[in-house]
Amino acid sequence: MRSVVRWLAVLAVGALAVLALMWMTQRRLIYFPTQAVPDAATFLPGVEEVTYPTEDGLSLAAWFVPAAAGGRSGTVVVFNGNAGNRADRTSLAEALAEAGFSVLLVDYRGYGGNPGRPSEEGLAVDARAALGYLGTRSDVDPNRLVYFGESLGAAVALGLAQHQEPAALVLRSPFTSLAEIGSTHYPFLPTSLLLWDRYPNLETIRTIDGPVMVIAGSADTIVPVEQSRRLFEASPGLKRFVVIDGADHNDFALVAGAQLVNEVVAFLDDVLPAGNG
Repeated sequence: MRSVVRWLAVLAVGALAVLALMWMTQRRLIYFPTQAVPDAATFLPGVEEVTYPTEDGLSLAAWFVPAAAGGRSGTVVVFNGNAGNRADRTSLAEALAEAGFSVLLVDYRGYGGNPGRPSEEGLAVDARAALGYLGTRSDVDPNRLVYFGESLGAAVALGLAQHQEPAALVLRSPFTSLAEIGSTHYPFLPTSLLLWDRYPNLETIRTIDGPVMVIAGSADTIVPVEQSRRLFEASPGLKRFVVIDGADHNDFALVAGAQLVNEVVAFLDDVLPAGNG
């Protein structure tokens, strides 16, 4: 009996040690930035490499992609998911620019050569900095701004929409909350108790009155389509839900596929106000 109790005590101590390690390193399990960024001009004609300051003293790099001639006079701010950097979103930027929208491909702190370390609070600061930068451009109509957030970026876009609502919000593969997505992938862990960063998307979207499009993949193994659907159902305003059949989280169909781009452009044509020109 004593040996059993001893082994149980050892197991308990080991489990607590694992939990403590995961608690201390949790942001490394959430954020997966890459640093190397190629020369944008080699594959994005006309792109501008821009920088702007954050309110906490960082300088962030981003890419501004102008719309094709005769564009729609709208600007789409693309908030990345938790992995890679802005170079991984060039296909989307190209497609939207060809459709007539200018695009700002942002990178968060710690991503794409930017200084700092990512966190929920830090990414919110970075999103506000991107918005502030666009406010300085004479070629950006502030009444036709679109926030496009993918996965983690959907949470960033929602948080920014609480600060300043856009003309439209496009959420690709959004989750209900970080705690719930954590429980989906780590059901044996008390994720709701361990997490520093929360991203309470389901609560946040209930406060957003403007037009919202939610796009999900039916075969998404990272963010279950049911979570995206629940987020859509909680949105109180004009909204549209699109499921891309057979698409997993990182499939091209969900990144910049023709159906995704066409659905987004059609939605924005329906909901954006008339341009300045």
